[in-house]
Amino acid sequence: MEENQNIRDIDTGSEAGGEDVLVGNVNKLLMTPPGYQGPQRKGHLLFDACFESGNLGRVDYISEFEFDLFIRPDTCNPRFRVWFNFTVENVRETQRVIFNLVNFSKTKSLYRDGMSPVVKSSSRPKWERLPAKNVYYYRCPDHRRNYVMSFAFCFDREDDVYQFAYCYPYTYTRLQHYLAGLERRNLPYLQREQLGLSVQQRQLDLLTITNPVHMGPEKEKRLVFLTARVHPGESPASFICQGVIDFLVSQHPVAQILRDHVIFKIVPMLNPDGVYVGNYRCSVMGFDLNRHWADPSPWAHPTLHAVKQLIVQMNQDPTVSLEFYIDVHAHSTMLNGFMYGNVFEEEERVQRQAVFPRLLCQNAPDFSFSNTSFNRDVVKAGTGRRFLGGLLDDTSYCYTLEVSFYSYMTAGSTTPVPYTEDTYMKLGRNVARTFLDYYKLNNLIKDNRPVHIQSPEVFSHAGNSNGKGNRGDREKANSEKERKSAGVRQ
Repeated sequence: MEENQNIRDIDTGSEAGGEDVLVGNVNKLLMTPPGYQGPQRKGHLLFDACFESGNLGRVDYISEFEFDLFIRPDTCNPRFRVWFNFTVENVRETQRVIFNLVNFSKTKSLYRDGMSPVVKSSSRPKWERLPAKNVYYYRCPDHRRNYVMSFAFCFDREDDVYQFAYCYPYTYTRLQHYLAGLERRNLPYLQREQLGLSVQQRQLDLLTITNPVHMGPEKEKRLVFLTARVHPGESPASFICQGVIDFLVSQHPVAQILRDHVIFKIVPMLNPDGVYVGNYRCSVMGFDLNRHWADPSPWAHPTLHAVKQLIVQMNQDPTVSLEFYIDVHAHSTMLNGFMYGNVFEEEERVQRQAVFPRLLCQNAPDFSFSNTSFNRDVVKAGTGRRFLGGLLDDTSYCYTLEVSFYSYMTAGSTTPVPYTEDTYMKLGRNVARTFLDYYKLNNLIKDNRPVHIQSPEVFSHAGNSNGKGNRGDREKANSEKERKSAGVRQ
């Protein structure tokens, strides 16, 4: 098979990592020994990353047993080289290899703490983490003393195609299939709409989940807004987001109560182009969208521009109380789930902002309140959390929800538990159910019985909430109802 590496090298000595910048993914690249002219044989590995969310920029043959692999930088931005996702085929049974990923742009990494890549194959389609004992992370003198992640692997089935990735991929196409499946269920409390299009004309989806009686023009609307995947390589954010959605559209009593009292608006993939092309941090044009909230361009940052327009519009609507904005991310150096919040001068507001993370800590064993922090770093000024925290009024809470790419430790344990796709989704479900605890604690939901979907009196138990800023004036629940609703964390 002819070599088609589809790579252009551009010399740059200034970037972290120092390797030549690579443009384009390897495309069915057959690795044969230097000078070999014979027929293709089993064991001449065939590398490919020309597929959705794929990333591998170059392969160097070191020996029959060892290959140096180069991550393709984000499109139009050579600074970011973290995400990889590629396939290997034409293997020989029992063939042992060492793969060295040699051009990471970050030096701090969870690989130092036991993280390992994920792998699946065509006959075993469920992703698994490689054994940590087969993974090494170290400074390498052969690569300008950059950090290298090496892993050993033994191929065991000749006809399988093997796929390796930084973390469990969650592609744009997977999201579209998931949302189409939700639509086919014709749920009366779920609405999907196209909020806009990306630079490459991919769909920017907006989900609205609530009892439909909320949507009347005169109804007061208590609203929670959630976004994910502004950073495309942070795939755990999509599993969390799906967990939130799955719970909110379910028949669980807590979900029914929440739909009766709250409107949830969710943008599951803020950067669909970056996800599709296999970037780690940037849009297809090379922008870190989470630094452009202050002034997004409708042509360079169209998805961000559309979401910001919607939030500003809702914030100006006197019938809407936009109470939470949560942006979901994944973290490359920390364990557990945790949150970032904003810094305020008023101590009372500081305490109120800490309530939701504290409640989430009680519901989710993998969530760490001790890792949760509140900051006003200059470098974070263009983020959704910081910008919207300044835009919205003092009854709104803006958070970044982070989750480890690797693992979590539960209270009292010293052994990290690696995350799976399912445990990421479970954290999402626990985030959703925490809203009930929050609203009950603040006397905004005073009953734990779902209102029937057609009920016109959807706010009959919602407290005396009239417009924005009245949270402190809402009447307190009487002690009997408070006792009844005290332990409803199901």
